[in-house]
Parts: sequence; C-alpha cells; structure tokens
Amino acid sequence: MVDFGGWDMPIQYRGILAEHAAVRNAVGVFDLSHMGRLFVRGQGATDLVQALTTNDVSRLAPGRAQYSLICDDDGRILDDVIVYNLEDQMLVVVNASNREKILAWIEQVRAGALAGIDADIHDATFETAMIGFQGPESARLLQEIVSVPLDNLRYYAAMAGTLLDRSALIARTGYTGEDGFEVIVSAADGPWVWDTLLEPRGGVEPTACGLGARDTLRLEMGMALYGHEIDETRNPYQAGLGRVVKLAKGAFVGHDALAVISEQGLDLKLAAFELTAGGVPRQGYPVLVNGKTAGQVTSGNVSPSLNKPIGMAYVPAAAAEIGTEIAIEIRGRAVPAKIVSLPFYEHRTRRSATSGTSRG
Repeated sequence: MVDFGGWDMPIQYRGILAEHAAVRNAVGVFDLSHMGRLFVRGQGATDLVQALTTNDVSRLAPGRAQYSLICDDDGRILDDVIVYNLEDQMLVVVNASNREKILAWIEQVRAGALAGIDADIHDATFETAMIGFQGPESARLLQEIVSVPLDNLRYYAAMAGTLLDRSALIARTGYTGEDGFEVIVSAADGPWVWDTLLEPRGGVEPTACGLGARDTLRLEMGMALYGHEIDETRNPYQAGLGRVVKLAKGAFVGHDALAVISEQGLDLKLAAFELTAGGVPRQGYPVLVNGKTAGQVTSGNVSPSLNKPIGMAYVPAAAAEIGTEIAIEIRGRAVPAKIVSLPFYEHRTRRSATSGTSRG
C-alpha cells in the first residue's frame, strides 16, 4: 500500500504481471474511488463546464462522455478529466491529487469572469465509490448482474441502472485500452459491489488489480498520467492533446493563451520510444539526442504484452519524428532507442465512428 493523492492505494494484489494479463485476457477489477467526482447542477451547469474545460461540451449528447482538460489562464494543464452529460446534471471526474486544487480554482474563476453562471458544484467523492471492471470478458460477465443493456452502451457512454438491487451509474469507459466499464455506486454499497464484481461467474474469476498494473496497461496505450506526461508546466499541444482543445467553441479559461500557442509552433513534444537494446527506462532518466541531454523520460517500463522496453518522453520537436534514433541514459550508459508511434499496443475498446476519445 502507498499514499496516492492522499488515499491508501495498493500497488499490487497478486503481482503486476498476473494482474496485467488478467485485464488483457479476461477481466480485472480496479478500485477507482480515489478519483474525484464533481456533480455540476443548475440551469447553467452546461455553460459552466463549457467555460472550465477545453473540449466542446455542446457536442456532448445526453448519456455521453468526453475526455477533456482544465487549463489555467496561461494554457497550462491543471488536470485531465472525463465529463459526463447525465441529462439533468454534468459529472466531472478529476484526478485524486488534483481534486482540492480544482475545486479551489473553480471557486476562484467563478468569483471573476464566470460569476454570472447559475450552477452549483457538489463534491460527491466521499459519498460514492467508483470501481473499474476491465477486459475482454467484462461485458459478458457484467451483463449478468446489471439492468443496463450493455450491447446498447457505446464507448464513452453512461446509463443509470442497477447492479443486482443496488443503484449504479454504469459507464463504458476505462484507462486500459480494453473494453470495460466504470461503475459509480453509493459509498455504503462500495464494499459489497467490490466483492460482487470479484465473484467467479461464467467460467471466469475476475482479478483484483492495483496501481502497478494500471500503470503498465495505460502505458501500453500511450495514455497520459497526470504528474508524468502532463502537469502545470505543460500545455495540451506539447502533450499531443490538441485534439481536445476546441478553440472554435468560443471563450473558455485559457482560450486566448492556447490560441497563441497553437500558432507559435512547439519547442518540445511528447513522443513514444522503444529501446533497441536491453534496459528498463524509468521516469526521470535523461533522453539523449545526438549525444546530448535533451529531455527526460516521463513514463517507462518493460511492456508485459509486448515483452520489450517502452516509454514516453518530451523531446525537441524536431526529434519527435517517427523513426528518429535517440538514447536513454540508464545508470550512466547510453542505451539506443527509437521514436515510434502510439499506441504501443492495439486498442481493443468498443469503438464506433461516433465514439468518444480515449483518455490520454
């Protein structure tokens, strides 16, 4: 167990490799209750979320979700979030380590330019529990115990229903690259739902998964993690997340700064790499371009699915082209690597032409 954003979280239950394999081949269960759950209510709920986030909430149909960013006035990333349109309210899911910061920041901006928007924010993080159910067997197993017709639930969509006899919000979202779901229930029901989701059914025994497997799974998909690929020193364009910045939607916090950044071009870009010789790249290891230190690894590990060392790093924009040869300094040794495309591992989420954007 480790401290993670003020929460006690497990690194592993059975072992990272076993948990990773369970999600890729069957189903894994993740305690996500540390994620902040902020409900925005009132006549101006949509307007407030539209003004706070970079993506275009006006395009979000009831029952759908979208990946988005919250930026400051200078266009720097304060958090990456998932926004849900729940018809009568909006739900914004924020990172655990950023929940208090984001709540304070919202109050600050609402005291200024956004003061006229009629909306209330209710922090339901401690009133609810959130559990991930991820893997190729997730839909088959979950359908046995939920009232929601999962065949009709598209990627990045959510429906209210029941899990056996307990009320639940069931979303087809996740952070693993596999088909899967995230279930929000009352905090009182959380332990019971956790135990229920871990019960063997349909010939499959779900596996409890910790932070270690979550990290290797999301790294294989090239999904950004706050505190690694993104933080308050980075802007969306550097992080390769310009696709969720909708400048044409009109004013939002950070709009003007991001409009300037989008025209200026980039000095640094987030790039994916794989080592072409032995070694394990770790966060903070120097990245060498033409023999000189030019950046550092943001995330790295040996991919359990691909059995090769992979990672992400910020490098000079000119060095971010696919195929560029770089090196990672590991214990004083320059280990050869090359820039590759993302994802490292093929997404197996349930996609369609109108599906939402995957996290990261």
